[in-house]
Order: sequence, then C-alpha cells, then structure tokens
Amino acid sequence: MPDFRSSTPTWPRMSSCSWEMTYNTNAQVPDSAGTATAYLCGVKANEGTVGVSAATQRTQCNTTQGNEVTSILHWAKEAGKSVGIVTTTRVNHATPSAAYAHSADRDWYSDNEMPSEALSQGCKDIAYQLMHNIKDIEVIMGGGRKYMFPKNRTDVEYEMDEKAKGTRLDGLNLIDIWKSFKPRHKHSHYIWNRTELLTLDPYTVDYLLGLFEPGDMQYELNRNNVTDPSLSEMVEMAIKILSKNPKGFFLLVEGGRIDHGHHEGKAKQALHEVVEMDRAIGQAGNMTSQEDTLTVVTADHSHVFTFGGYTPRGNSIFGLAPMVSDTDKKPFTAILYGNGPGYKVVGGERENVSMVDYAHNNYQAQSAVPLRHETHGGEDVAVFAKGPMAHLLHGVHEQNYIPHVMAYAACIGANRDHCASASLAGSPSPGPLLLLLALLPLGILF
Repeated sequence: MPDFRSSTPTWPRMSSCSWEMTYNTNAQVPDSAGTATAYLCGVKANEGTVGVSAATQRTQCNTTQGNEVTSILHWAKEAGKSVGIVTTTRVNHATPSAAYAHSADRDWYSDNEMPSEALSQGCKDIAYQLMHNIKDIEVIMGGGRKYMFPKNRTDVEYEMDEKAKGTRLDGLNLIDIWKSFKPRHKHSHYIWNRTELLTLDPYTVDYLLGLFEPGDMQYELNRNNVTDPSLSEMVEMAIKILSKNPKGFFLLVEGGRIDHGHHEGKAKQALHEVVEMDRAIGQAGNMTSQEDTLTVVTADHSHVFTFGGYTPRGNSIFGLAPMVSDTDKKPFTAILYGNGPGYKVVGGERENVSMVDYAHNNYQAQSAVPLRHETHGGEDVAVFAKGPMAHLLHGVHEQNYIPHVMAYAACIGANRDHCASASLAGSPSPGPLLLLLALLPLGILF
C-alpha cells in the first residue's frame, strides 16, 4: 500500500464526535434518498429523490434537468483519486445511488420500475446511470444483479426463482456495457460470488464489479459463506484495490441492511448487521492511517427503536426486562419499537412474549403502533470522525455539511483556496477518504 504521509498537509489530526440534523427539505422525518443526497452531494433534498436539489419533485421526471447536483465521489474522481462503493443493499439503492445518479425517484431501479411518462421524457433508470454517468468507478460491490439484465433473463445463482430474473425492458445487458467502457490495457473483473472475490489478486485488478445477489444482499445471520462475502471482506478488497493510486481514494461503505432489519422489526437481524459493520470499520482502520486518512462514520437517520426496561448488566440485549408491566402484568423485552409489524394482540390483550421464541433471529419485537414496516426516527444522529480535519466535525451541524468537510480536508471540490496556501508552505493534499454509513438507530455505533 502506498505511503500517503509524504503528501499530506499538516492538517490537525484527531478524533471527534458531533451530531447531524437529518430532516429532508420537505420532511421532518427523512428517508434515505434525501439524506444520501445531503451527506454525499452537500445539498438538502426532497424525500425520495437522489442526486438532485430540492427543486426536483419526487416522481416528476420533468423537474430533474438543470437541478442535478454532483457528489463527493464525483469530486474525488475529478481530482484523480480512485473511488469505490461497497454496500449490503442493491448497488442502485437509495444511499449508493446518490453518489452517481440524478433521479426524481429512488425506486427507479431499472426501466421496469419507471412510469411511461418518465421514460418518454428521457429520464434514465438508476442502474443505467450507474454504468453511464461515471464510467470509471474502480470498485462497485453489493447486490442488484437483476436490474442489470434483460427482462426474464435467468439468474446465475437462483435459476428457478422468478423474482431473481432480469428486469430490464430495454433489453440491455449492463454488465457487457460496463466491460465495454473499460480500457483494453486495464484489468476489469465482474464477479458474482465470494469464491471469485477471495481468489482475486487485488494488485492486478483495475476495475471490479461484484454483484452478489439479485436484490439486496442476505442478512449477515443468513449469509451463505460460499456465495456471499461479508461486508468486511468487501471492504478489505476495495481498499487493497483503491489504495494503489498514489493520489488517494474515496470509498463509500454502507451497512444498509441494518435499516432493513429495523423496518421489519427484526432487531436481532439489525444488530448483527451492526456488529458486521463494526468489523468493517475496524478492517478499514487497520488498513489506513489516521495521519493521512479522514474516516467518517455516521448514519443517515435514526429508527423508532428503543432499549430499556432497567435490565441488569449481563442480561441478553434480546432478553426480557427484569419486571412485568405494572399495567397488564405481562413480561416485555428490553428492545421495543415505537411502531412496526411487531404489534400483536391475542385475546384482546398484548401478546405474552414469554409464550414465543423472542430470541429467534426473525422475532419481531413488539411495537406500540401497528405498521407493516417500522419507520425512521427524526432525531439528530451521531457523526464519528478521525484523521485530518476531523476537528471540523464537532457540535451540531446540518447533514449536508459532511461532504464539504471531507472535500475541504482532501482538497477536492470547489473550495481549494486553503490547499494552495498549504502547497506554498510545502504541504500538498492528503490521501484517502472513507465515509462509512452504519444506518444506526439513534446514531449509536458501539
């Protein structure tokens, strides 16, 4: 791995913690598309839109043109750095898509999900934009295979699963298009399973596209160790590939299935995703230096997830509170949700959780309000940072402040006057940038 320290300015290096305000321009409680636009593009946006300003209205294709905003991944690429995206969701899901796409609707995964009006007005689906907007993203890993292939194309892994088949109405094979855009003298690899990933020699790989599931990747607790890599394994490979660039790199890492576990009310699934995200953060820390790498770990929003009940030390986090309710005289778990699918009434009363397997991986914790899917929360979430200019992330900030700090530290993007001053003083610009998104409840990381 190159030593970036010789080309790093004498920026302050420290660890810091701050808070970010997550609301969208039109929503007190945000969604992941508007928040991704904020912390990647530096501009607050409407709920459900990615890579566009608040002048774009959700589902309205004709409000997109002229309102596109670029991301820190784009700024890093323009500065000559290598860039990568690693996620446990689809690579065209809300968070990663804000790094490269401009869409009036986060759900336009392929043209199959787009209304005819949007198609006739010239809007492109997000998978198409992944392959065409920034053609030289060095590393892309996650799920989302089916959005890359023509309608009804059989999946390489799930041959009998109708839901895994290709979705594209335009007949395009975006994998072939991705390959065609790569220079012939460069080494490009498309892979779809863990075995292929682990047998790669990162030092001979120039471009990597890894799509390990038709849709989102499996939960860590359900993961097939043969076909699906872990988040930390993907991060390790990504950093090895990207760090070959002496100008440094930008890597976006998303533990996106934390969010999905909470939406399903499955706290055990969500928190095991958090543990794997923690491993990935540790992996990234071991492979980089605080001297030259600014690492930011945060969430895009919270969830209505609680942990209480006066449990004693040593009690399982998935266990019961030490007392019963003083109202209905029934036990309750330490973990609960404000709303979601875990709301259950048996015989006109709250379900007695001692009669069910509340330690099961897919147990849905009880909620106060019945909903098919649990919602996000609206409170501020924490931002953890270490490395050059980390001191700028302290106190309370708007969410869209984050990419401007990272760009300022890396001397990329529009504001580079301070870099010229540093260069005259003999201190060139720094190396890697890591933005790791844990998508955690209440911003709690550990």
